[in-house]
This record gives sequence, C-alpha cells and structure tokens, in this order.
Amino acid sequence: MLYGRDAEISAVDGLLRRVRTGGSGALVLRGEPGIGKTALLDLAAARGEGLRVIRRAGAGSERNLAFAGLHLLLSPLLDRLDALPQPQRHALSGALGLAPATGADRLLVGLAVLSLLGEAAEERPVLCLVDDAHWLDRPSMEALAFAARRLDADAVGLLVATRGDEEFPGLPELRLRGLSVPAAAALLEETARSGLTPARRYRVLTEARGNPLALIELPAALHDPGGTASTALPLTARLQAAFAGQVDHLPERSRLLLLVAAVADGLGEVLAAGARLGVGTADLPPAEEAGLITADERAVRFRHPLIREAVYQRAPVGLRLAVHGALAEVLSGDRDADRRAWHRAAATAGADERIAAELERTARRAAARLGSAAAAAAYRRAAELSEGSAERAGRLALAAEAATEAGDLDGADRLADEAGGDAADPALAARLAQVRATTAFSRGEYGAAHRLVISAADLSPERAPRALVQAVQTAWYLGHDALLEVWDRLRAAAPRADPQLRPVAELFLGVLTRLLDPDPGDAVPLADLTPVPGAPLRDYALACGAPLLIGADAHVLQQATRMQALCRAHGGIGVLPMLQFFQAQAELFQHGRHQDATATAEDALRTAEDTRQAQWAVLLRGLLAYTAAVEGDEHRCLRLSAEAARGGAVPMPGAHWLDWAQAVLDLGQGRVEAALVRLDALTRGPGWYHVSAMRCVPDLVEAAVRHGEPDRARPSFARYERWARASGQPLHQATTERCRALLATGQEAERHYLAALDITQPYAHARTELLYGEWLRRSRRKSTAAVHLTSALETLDRLGARPWSDRARIELQATGTRLPRRTRPGAHDDLTSQERHIVRLAAQGLSNKDIAAQLILSPRTVGHHLYKAYPKLGVASRAELAGLDL
Repeated sequence: MLYGRDAEISAVDGLLRRVRTGGSGALVLRGEPGIGKTALLDLAAARGEGLRVIRRAGAGSERNLAFAGLHLLLSPLLDRLDALPQPQRHALSGALGLAPATGADRLLVGLAVLSLLGEAAEERPVLCLVDDAHWLDRPSMEALAFAARRLDADAVGLLVATRGDEEFPGLPELRLRGLSVPAAAALLEETARSGLTPARRYRVLTEARGNPLALIELPAALHDPGGTASTALPLTARLQAAFAGQVDHLPERSRLLLLVAAVADGLGEVLAAGARLGVGTADLPPAEEAGLITADERAVRFRHPLIREAVYQRAPVGLRLAVHGALAEVLSGDRDADRRAWHRAAATAGADERIAAELERTARRAAARLGSAAAAAAYRRAAELSEGSAERAGRLALAAEAATEAGDLDGADRLADEAGGDAADPALAARLAQVRATTAFSRGEYGAAHRLVISAADLSPERAPRALVQAVQTAWYLGHDALLEVWDRLRAAAPRADPQLRPVAELFLGVLTRLLDPDPGDAVPLADLTPVPGAPLRDYALACGAPLLIGADAHVLQQATRMQALCRAHGGIGVLPMLQFFQAQAELFQHGRHQDATATAEDALRTAEDTRQAQWAVLLRGLLAYTAAVEGDEHRCLRLSAEAARGGAVPMPGAHWLDWAQAVLDLGQGRVEAALVRLDALTRGPGWYHVSAMRCVPDLVEAAVRHGEPDRARPSFARYERWARASGQPLHQATTERCRALLATGQEAERHYLAALDITQPYAHARTELLYGEWLRRSRRKSTAAVHLTSALETLDRLGARPWSDRARIELQATGTRLPRRTRPGAHDDLTSQERHIVRLAAQGLSNKDIAAQLILSPRTVGHHLYKAYPKLGVASRAELAGLDL
C-alpha cells in the first residue's frame, strides 16, 4: 500500500489510461532518494495489464558509455529495427554499436526511438519505466526525451524516475514531497521492525521528514548500537550511513563481493572478477539474507541504489583500485573495449600514457556514435592520465570541443581554461578560442564571441578561414562595422580554405560583396557559389540562408528544400530549425504564402524547442509573430513576442523580426504613428542589412506617407533602391516602384503604380492594388478604383490577411460598389497548421512513414492527423486529396 500518494497514483493511472486508449504521454517523477519514486514505478508495472511493460534502471558505472542505457531499454524491441526507414535504422544501429557508426545527428537517433516504440505499439500498447534516470548516459537521456516530446497518437507511455532537476526538461513532471504526518505515521506503524518507544517514534518521524525510505530504515539504525546515522548528516547521507551500517555487519568476503557487484554488470562478470580477488558464490548468501541484494542467474541487484553507493563509497581506495583492475582483466573483446578502458583508468592512480591513449580511442568511438558528452568525459580522463603537458593540453582541447557539441557550455569553458595553461601551440590556442567563442555565442554574449573568434583567426593562419566563416555569424549579430571588417578579412583568407570549407567561404564572400560593396562590379553569379555536399553540415546550412540578404529568395527556397532532404538522409536533424527558418522566409517573400510559412516555422519551432536551440526558437517566434500580424491576430502576435522576450536578451535578428511584427500589426490596425516610429528606428539601426530590417522599408514608406512625413522614409528608401537594383529580382524592383508611387504625386505616381503592378507575388500584388485603388478613389476615379480594390479584396481575403482585406472592403464601399461576400481562405482553412502540412505532403503521394520522417513524427501520429483532417476537407480517402486546392 502507498500511503499519502493519492494524487500521484491518479496521475500514473491517467497515463496508463491514455496509453490503453491509443494516446501517449510521458511523466517525470522527481524527488530525493527514498521519496517513493520506485514505488510508483512498481505500481505502474503492477497495473500495466494489457500493456507491454519494459522496465530498466540507469547505472552509474555506465554513465560515460554512450547509448548504454538506451541499448538496455530497447533490447526487447531490436527485432523490429528492419521496419524503420533506412536513415533511422542506420543511425540507431550505429549508436547502439550494432553496426558501424554513420555520423548521423543524435536527434535522428531520437526519431528512430520514436519510430521503434511506435512499431512495437502496433502490436500492443507500450509502457516504458525508467528508474534512476539521473544515472543514464546523456545521449540515451536526450534520445528518450526527444522521442517523449514527440509522442502523440502512438499508444506509448514513458514514466521516468530521477533525483535531478535537469534530466528530461520540458516534459510533464511530478515532484514528490515528503508524506503528510498522518501518512508517515501509518507507514511507520506498518513497517517498524520492532516496537518503538514514543520518544524514538517521535524522533524517527521528525528526522525522516516524510521520506518513506527513511521511515523504513531509520528505526533499524536507531536500534543498532553501532549505527552511524548521525543526526548531523543530511537525510540522504544518513540513509547511506544506515545502509553502510548493515553492510558493516557482513563478513569481509561478502563485503568484497558486494563491492565488485557495485561496479560490475551481470552475475557472470561479478563472479569472474571476484574469483581473481578470492571470493565467489558462497559469499553472496549473507548479503541476500540481510536483504541488501537479490541475485539470480543473470544479475546481482541492490535493494536500493543508496546501498550500491554506500558499498562503493565506504570501501578503501586501494580495494576499489583492485576491483576495477580485476574487472578490466575479465573484460575482453571489442564489444567491451570501452568498459575495459574505463575500468583500467579507474584502477590507475597516476599518469599512464598507454591507458590514456586507450581512453582517447574510447572517446573517438563515443564521438562517432554521437555520444559527445561521453567523449568529453573520456578525453578529460585521458588528459588526467597523460604523461606530457602537450598531450594533456591536446586532450583537454578535444574534451572542450566535445563538451561544446554536447551543449555543456560551462564544462567546455572550464576545460578550455584548463587546457590554456599548457597550450603553447598557436593552432591549439586558436581551437580553444573558438570553443570559448562558441559557448559565448550560445549564451548570447555576441561581442565576446566575436572578439574570441577574431583572435582565433589572428593566432593561426591555418585556421583563419574557418574562424572567419564563424565570424560572419558573430558579426551578423553586432552590426555593419563588424560585418565590414569580417568581409575585408575573409577576402584575403577564403583562397586558403580547405576544399570542403572553400565553397562556403566563397558564398559568404559573394553575398557580402553584393551587400556591402557600393560597386560590386563583375560579381560571380550566385548559382556558381552554391556549396556542394561535403562541406561541414552546419556551415553549409548557415550559408544556405545567406542569399536572403541580397533578395535571392527563389535560390534560398530551392537550396533550403534540397538541404533539408540531405539532412534527413544523413541524420542532420539538429540543423533543421535553421534551414526551416530560411525556408519560411523564402516562402513568405517569394510567394507571399503566409500560411505555408507559418506551418514551416511552427514545425521548426517544435524541433528548436525539443533540441533546446534557444537562438533559433527566438527567431522563429519573431517570424511567426510577423505572420500573425499580417493576419491581424493581435493576441497571437503579442503572445509570441512575449514568449520570445521571456528568455532575456533577444538577438538582433530576433528583435528586428519582433519590431517588424509589431509595426505591421500597428499599421494594419491604423496605428500609423506607432508603426512609423518602430519602422524608422528599425531601418536606421546598426543592423539595417538584416533581412527583416531591409524588407520592412516598403511598410516604412507607406507609414511615413500616411502620417504625412514622407521625408522620414527617404534615406532608408534610397538604400532600399540600391539593394533592389543590385538584387536583380523583378519582385523587389516592382516593390520599389510602389514606394516611388507613394512618394510621388500626379501622373508620376500613377506611372509608378502601373509599373508596380508587374508584381506577381499575390500578397505584394494585392497590397499594391489596395494602395493604387485608394489613390484612384482620392483622384475621384471610382470605377477604376473599384476594379483594383475588388481584385485586392479577393486576394487578401483568400490569403487571410484580414487587416488589409478590411481596409480594401472599406475603400470599396466608399466607391459605392456592392461588396462581395468574404472569400474563404481555402479548402484547408479549418485545418491546424500541422494537419495542413501533413495533408499537403499526403496529397503529393508521400506515405505515412515518409511524412513522419520529414516532420519528425511517428507514422501513427501522421495517420491520426490525416483521419482528423478528412472530414474537415470533405474527403473520405487519401486519393481525393490530389484534387483539392491546397
């Protein structure tokens, strides 16, 4: 019986109900040792009738072995690997050591976990129970968390128990507190091994503070004359001391065998290592009789993790070294190479270059299997074992780079600082500067990041091209002067770049030349500057969006689509938010498809949040706030803006998108002065070259003219004219004509309006027709005005641009024309963004598995959303989707 846990039991039962009925869910149980997390897992397992229950626990001895926890959890399901799409199958097989590592993004492993659990759930709903999750290796934890956040209609449940606060962020959680006094008293009454005096009963209740394990174990410790559970110790330490007291009563040989079991895996390994230390199976019964362990033909299991920890921590150092040495001797073959290396390292007190080199090989294998955190730990320990200062510094640098990949920013900085004292080699010093630059940039410290990356370029001519490619991004966040400096330096360094990086460097150089050089002259055609596969994935992806700066939207749309396919094929899931941000902008500008851009950005935002890429999440929220403003959804626009600003300092590009969104919202609602103030500041600021700061100039011109201050827009418009001319794109040149029309008078204005109507992009064309219609009506040419206003109204209604369609409706009414009925935005108007995205892909003929792989969902979830979308669209089958206007 679980005392005082009615609310927690109800939450667990709710999860089980959802899973049984085809839904999914995850729940993280957090709390101190002994608070009852394992008891709730026991309850879930006992009530899991009809479900396939898979239960595993993290082990501290495997925390530095990449994907060890995931392998253990998924082992019952690995016979279904062949059902996964090939990229996912290869990524998961490589991560688990079942096949050569493919170098795929570790997030693809998370998607493969989601797909594998979904496949298993086709036969029977699945319930995964994970105890001691704080001991899981980080790659396993990340893959499980990623899959858990994507669960939807998969009939999969995940119940996780952990002591920590950092594991599995963003998932629903229950924080277990101490039992109430009545519940604690009832538990103590039931479990006390012998009668307690009132004084001792009061002492136990006071010191246990409602911790169920303490209520069970402390009475025995108080009865033990030699007990060491001092009241001066924290509760967890007192519980460990209580368990240690029970261990101390065992024979010496049993204590030694328990120490082996505390760091070994499986009964065979325990007995083999024990034999080398002179102990064996005959020494197990005393520990079993004391209730400290249970043993079967496969494993020795401790009754509670604190017992394992007490056994290990109480053992003399020399004995621990001997146990690790014995385990290293019994582990043989390639399969146990990494565990053998770690045990050898744990058995070594001083420097040993041979073991350091072995551990470095372990780190490289972990990195190849996407275990960056495990690689960092292995490099760090290898550095401690290094005999020379140069070897130590090199391994610490490798550890710092791996920690950066793992997202451990503080750890990366500490390792870089530690390595810096021994970094006599300029190339090594440059690498460390780039590590610090990366961590500073990730924290939003853009000035510091830029200074560090420039110093890296100065330190090592060899690394200068790579450092300056990184500097393009840091300068981008600082302003025109920093970007001008990087452009100048990159011109000298790009020819020295290695063959893989050179196309990226040349693309950045080509874009910056067109953007910053007043006379770019015979610039290389953009099509000739496209990076080829083989360039570093993140650099290639970042370069993919650079042409947005010079208005080459069609080029970006083509390359972003191509690059996403490449990322999905090769496992670069973590780069998708960046690429989809570029794609959404290109959809917005090239085709005026606000709903498409919204669907793309929402999908990207989910992935950015799942992968804790705060920078891209801010940018995507800014773009989504803008599309909400275009649609006149003030509540959504302001909510997204507030969410973007919640994390503290907003990077310059994100702030620009948010300012533009607010200005468009104001302009659409008739708050012209407020819009003008925002747009004027945005276009005159140090980031005038940013995509949103440049593209907002037509809105600035409109706001300035409507407010009666056209001169406020002229300086920014002069720059926009040069930019549009240099872009060579008809859309931007036509938009320039619209601005000229607004700033002109009489027949000159009409000439520019007529030229501006060459715009084929629907939203921009409709905005131009609206402005031209307003000008015609003010010129008392009502019948001609009505033609253009009617056309604008129909398009703006269809696009869902409500503020502008309302304005067109008012203007049309003023001409005396009968108003048409409001046009529905389309057949898919009632769909959610995700349903719309899925329906469009299904209409193209993609299978549920293909759609799932593209949208990072499970096939069951895709099918669920299609099933909900059909009645909204008035269709009964997939075949009918192709005939709809989507």
